[in-house]
Amino acid sequence: MIDEELTHWFEHTEALVNELLEDGTNEEVYHTIEHHFASESFDLLEKAAITAFKLGLEVEDPEEAELENGDKVFAFDIITEQMLNAKLLREETQKMYELAKKCKVDYDGWGTYFEE
Repeated sequence: MIDEELTHWFEHTEALVNELLEDGTNEEVYHTIEHHFASESFDLLEKAAITAFKLGLEVEDPEEAELENGDKVFAFDIITEQMLNAKLLREETQKMYELAKKCKVDYDGWGTYFEE
């Protein structure tokens, strides 16, 4: 069963892929995908980063970030190289979302860069 939050991230994936394609990004090349994770607890976030690393994922170092309201959170990204294919990205998003839930941290979607 897919929950409401995961459905939101699937919709985000569809919209982002469509926007990039409409803007003319090169769909024939791999895109660097940055999956975002966050938590108010550094310990939980660090454990999530270690879990992801042990799964063989490319994990950036956790860092402190400030939200718009001034609150502090800790965050890290998992980096993948992926074709801009909505089906593949939905599958990857689901895996990242499930990893976040398992580790009790927040999954904050993904982003990428325009490719010429």
